[in-house]
Amino acid sequence: MGAMELDILSSPNGMNASVQSLSRLNRVYNQNDSNHGGITQIPDLQKAPQNAVESSLEYDLGSGDKAISHHKGREYIQLAALYWCMFLAGWNDGSTGPLLPRIQEVYNVGYIIVSLIFVFACVGFISGACLNVPFSEKLGFGKTIVLGSFLQQTAYALQAPQLPFPVFVMSFTINGIGLALQDAQSNGFVASLKDHAETKMGLLHATYGAGALCAPLVATQFAQMEHWSFHYLVSLSVATINTIVQIAVFRFKTQDDCLVEIGQEPGEKGTSEHSHFRQIMSLKSVHLLAVFILVYVGVEVTVGGWIVTFIQTVRGGGSKSGYISAGFFGGLMIGRIVLLWVNQKIGERRVLYLYSALAIGLEIVIWLVPSLIGDGVAIAIVGMLLGPMYPITMNHTGRILPRWLLTGSIGWIAGFGQAGSAVLPFMTGALASKFGIKSLQPLLVSMMAFMTILWAFVPGAPRKTD
Repeated sequence: MGAMELDILSSPNGMNASVQSLSRLNRVYNQNDSNHGGITQIPDLQKAPQNAVESSLEYDLGSGDKAISHHKGREYIQLAALYWCMFLAGWNDGSTGPLLPRIQEVYNVGYIIVSLIFVFACVGFISGACLNVPFSEKLGFGKTIVLGSFLQQTAYALQAPQLPFPVFVMSFTINGIGLALQDAQSNGFVASLKDHAETKMGLLHATYGAGALCAPLVATQFAQMEHWSFHYLVSLSVATINTIVQIAVFRFKTQDDCLVEIGQEPGEKGTSEHSHFRQIMSLKSVHLLAVFILVYVGVEVTVGGWIVTFIQTVRGGGSKSGYISAGFFGGLMIGRIVLLWVNQKIGERRVLYLYSALAIGLEIVIWLVPSLIGDGVAIAIVGMLLGPMYPITMNHTGRILPRWLLTGSIGWIAGFGQAGSAVLPFMTGALASKFGIKSLQPLLVSMMAFMTILWAFVPGAPRKTD
């Protein structure tokens, strides 16, 4: 090939001219081929680059579809493991109410002494909330969540043999630490997801409601048996399955590594020189949300824990009253799924005021209208209205707090908030000792009103943090 030919082909215009010439030559050969039948058709060189690009795109798209499908499948497995973890948390909280009268009978203790169960659990929750931040930094997500599950196994192993009352109540501290660690890690992980996080958070807490629904059905049966404490053997089995699942799915990996497995980039990192714990403690919104969750969880566990005693004592319900607790937690589960569209339609921040007002109205009905059936129905509806509040709060936390502080912040909020499951039930026991269990309803109404006021002070927009 001569120098002039090389110059022509090296320029874009020259290349186009050459391709056009070859294309014309192709048409001439085609004519000869039709007339004489002996010339082979030359491929259309104008279309060759385009065909190559299209083939490459089709290959890339096919590979991309396979990668997306793999990531989605892996994400579903991870979510299923976390859902089982929250099922166990609900199972734990739903077990106490039906067993409470039997615990009083077996250990011969009154309202205040039996309420020490909630106090020791409170110590565990707060301890777990404080430990979660350093554990998350040093051990990582996978190891911390397995440690929490193992602590729950230990607690149930101590509760099942019906050991002396001091040992029995102390085991609730171990249980509280385990629950706080798992609660923090599960909520922090789901809040970090970028696609449909609100729906996934709602489903996460719906499985909590499912566990809290199933537990009273089983605990009510054990409460009538001689070996009532064997209920905790069932709990031990559920916790053992949970530990195995967490190890198999997350394999002690960090949260960032687990997110990469589902095709999501790790979250942004902070630039502050201060420790994560110090940064978290400096955020006013974290403390407001923590107090809100404390009151919310306190109301939820107080209803689930003491409503059976209220129905039996004040409304004359029989030994089957434990099923009313199941109705409350069933409503809790249903509300977290069925009301998702209402949350999206009205807006999560605004809809919480509506749910609070309706729940307060129904609690006043339970307080003032002496109807066993009516109270049972109203309690279930209260559960449905309270149900969405916890996931709404966690979603809001994910919107207003920095990503690099999210897991630690949610850990503190959830762990500190779980203290409400001890403070309010203990207050209920103390008031019941002095005024009778009928004091339950006015306490719940006042706490729900306080909770609604607190929500008004929670910031609606994110705060900039280094």
